[in-house]
Amino acid sequence: METKIRSMTIEDYPAVKALWQSIRGFGIRSIDDSGDGVARFLARNPGISVVAERNEEIVGAVLCGHDGRRGCLYHVCVKDGCRRQGIGKAMVVFCMEALKREHINKVSLIAFTKNDAGNAFWKEIGWTKREDLNYYDFVLNEENITAFIR
Repeated sequence: METKIRSMTIEDYPAVKALWQSIRGFGIRSIDDSGDGVARFLARNPGISVVAERNEEIVGAVLCGHDGRRGCLYHVCVKDGCRRQGIGKAMVVFCMEALKREHINKVSLIAFTKNDAGNAFWKEIGWTKREDLNYYDFVLNEENITAFIR
């Protein structure tokens, strides 16, 4: 079964959101992950985010962007039942190549500590878990609430 890896467009949003909502434990933010929020993100980072399609169904997605200095991956996900088939790795490679074309030299991501499958994936494909820093967060908009899929 062939899987096509391509740049994400805003037209993909309904299918990507449905994928996010199908993944147990996935966190979706009310504003940032809305259609308008994703449209802003894609416009700021054109051609860098990615989807994986199989039989015209989106089975994987990654939001990818950069600030001119460092790239970041968000919401890396593959549909349950399609995992461990190279889809996640192919999407990450797509993002890395896009970031290289933008002259970005370092990429980071955040994985929840309880995301055992995700943490195993990052370790398996050669990413380094940082132990030398703390991650800080400050909420600018109280309405931007994270809801976790149960």
